[in-house]
Amino acid sequence: MSDSVGRVLGTEDATPLSFWVGVGPEAYAQLDDVLTTERQVPGVGTVRISGVVTSVRSRHEGAQFDSDVFDIAGGLLPAQVQEAAEVTVTRVEPEVFVPPRPGAEVQRAAGEDRDRALYFDGMTRQVPLGFSRDGQPVFLNPDFLDGTRGAHVSISGISGVATKTSFATWMLYSLLHSGALGAEAANTKALIFNVKGEDLLLLDHDNTKIDESVRDSYRRLGMEPGAFKSVEVLAPPREGDANGIPDVACRSTGVDAFYWTLAEFCQLNLLPFVFADGDDDRQQYTMVVHQVAARLRKEARPKDNGAISVDGRLLTSYRDLVDLICERLADDETRTEWAGSAIGLGTVNAFIRRLIASGRDIGRLIRGDLPPRGAALSSDAQVTVVDLHNLPDRAQRFVVGVVLRSEFERKEKAGTARPLQFVVLDELNKYAPREGTSPIKDILLDIAERGRSLGVILIGAQQTASEVERRIASNSAIRVVGRLDAAEATRPEYGFLTQAQRMRVLMAKPGTMFVAQPELPVPLVVNFPFPAWATRPAEAGAAPATARPGRSVSATARVDPFDLAGDDEDDIPF
Repeated sequence: MSDSVGRVLGTEDATPLSFWVGVGPEAYAQLDDVLTTERQVPGVGTVRISGVVTSVRSRHEGAQFDSDVFDIAGGLLPAQVQEAAEVTVTRVEPEVFVPPRPGAEVQRAAGEDRDRALYFDGMTRQVPLGFSRDGQPVFLNPDFLDGTRGAHVSISGISGVATKTSFATWMLYSLLHSGALGAEAANTKALIFNVKGEDLLLLDHDNTKIDESVRDSYRRLGMEPGAFKSVEVLAPPREGDANGIPDVACRSTGVDAFYWTLAEFCQLNLLPFVFADGDDDRQQYTMVVHQVAARLRKEARPKDNGAISVDGRLLTSYRDLVDLICERLADDETRTEWAGSAIGLGTVNAFIRRLIASGRDIGRLIRGDLPPRGAALSSDAQVTVVDLHNLPDRAQRFVVGVVLRSEFERKEKAGTARPLQFVVLDELNKYAPREGTSPIKDILLDIAERGRSLGVILIGAQQTASEVERRIASNSAIRVVGRLDAAEATRPEYGFLTQAQRMRVLMAKPGTMFVAQPELPVPLVVNFPFPAWATRPAEAGAAPATARPGRSVSATARVDPFDLAGDDEDDIPF
C-alpha cells in the first residue's frame, strides 16, 4: 500500500538516475523516504522508477528578495510555499533507463514496493540491521558478509559518539540469532578484541536496564532480546601474579587468563611481534629480530611448565630470555651467530634497547612458570573476547598479531571456509596504518585479500578510514559510518555517501549509522536497537549457567579468587 507524495517537477531536469518531486500541499517527504513513480514506454510498457530521498527543500514561489519573506508573512505580497524533494534512483524495473515524465504522480513506497526499491525482495536471506526513519526494518544481504559474494565490514566514526563497537556486536548478534545463517550459526565463531574499558566483557549478561520498547524492537526484527549465549573472556594475567589470575574487575566467572610459554615463544617465532609498530619496521634492527628469532627456534629446548633451556641454561621468565639474548649479542664471540655477520654494533645496540624496554610490557604474557594453555587461544565458546584494555600499546600489538596469525593459519590448514570465523578489531588505523609495514599489517592484508575464501571475516572499526591501508578498506563489501568530524567527512574514502549524508554524519546521534552495501547505490540510514546485553556492570543481570563457578578462572587455580563472600548469585562486583 502506497500514498501519494506529489508529482515529478518540470522545472528541474529529471534523469534516469535522479529527479525532483514537488510535494503536495497535504503531504510531506523527509530524508531517507522511499518513493516510486511509473512511466509508460512504447514497446516496453510500464517502467517503475524507485529511489531514496536524498535532499529536501522549501521555498517561497513568487519572492524575489530576501526581505520579501516579511511582507509575505504579513499578507502584503502574494506567494506560495512549495516543498520539493530530490530522489536518487535505486531501482528501475524493467531496466529501461528513461527519466520519469514531469507531472507523473509519485508515491511513498510501502510493503512490497519498498522491498523492491531497496532490493530486499531479492535477498533470499536477510540480516536485520535496525530501522529506517519511517520505522520500517532495514536488512543486510548476508551474501556480502559471509563470503558468498563478498566479505568484511569497515566501520568508521568518532570515538565515544559513533557507537562503532556497539554496532559491530549488534551486527554479530543479528547474524547469529536472525536465522540468516541457518544451521551454520551454531558452528560460527567470533573473536572480539576488547581494547577500551570493560564494555565487551559482559556480552553473556542480560541488560536489566532495557525497557519493553527496546524488547519490542528486537521482536519486530524477528529476534528475541537477550545476551549472547556462549561467551568466554580471556584476559592477561595480573601483573606480578604467579598463578596466572586474569586481570579483570567486572566479572569473576567465565574468564580465563591468556599467555604464551617461553617454549611457544621460541618455537612459534613470536619475537617479530614484539617489534610490531611502525617505528620498529623503519629501523635496520628488524634484520636482527629475524636472526635472533631463528636462533631461538634452533637452540631453545622445552622444559617443564613452559620453561626452556639454551646451552644448558634454564630460563623461566621473559626477563631471563631478554638477559640471555643481550649477553649473546654483547659477546664478540657469539654476536655474529645471533645477529648476523653484516650487522653493525649500532644496529645491535638499538635492538637491545628496544628488547629491554619490551620487558615491562610483554613480561607477564610470556611465562616459564605456568603450564601451556594453547597458543591459539582457542575456545569452545561461540564468542571469544580477548581483553586488551589493561595492556600497554606494545603488548596490545603483540597479542593482536600473534592471535590473528594463529587463527589465520588454523583456517589455512583446515582448507575450508566453514565454519565461519568473524574477527572484530577496533582501532584498525593503529594496526593497519596507511603508511609503513608491520607483521600485524601484513596479516590483516592477508585476511582482507584471502580471508573470504578461508571463511575469516574482518569487522574492522576505526575513527578515521582515511588512515587505514587502502587495500583493506577497498576489500570491505559493507561500509558503515557513524558520526564523523568535519575534516574527515570530506575525505575521498567517504565518496560512497551522498553530499547530504556527508553533512548529516556531522550530527549523527549515537545509534544512527549510514550503511552501504553493494546492491544499493545509496547508503541507508539505520537506527539500531539498544544492546540487550550488558555494556557495564550496572546493567548486568545474573551470569548465565555456562559461566557459573566451577569453570577454571586461571591455568592453575580452580577456586574463584573474587568469591569473598561465597555468594554464587553475586557474579558482578558493583
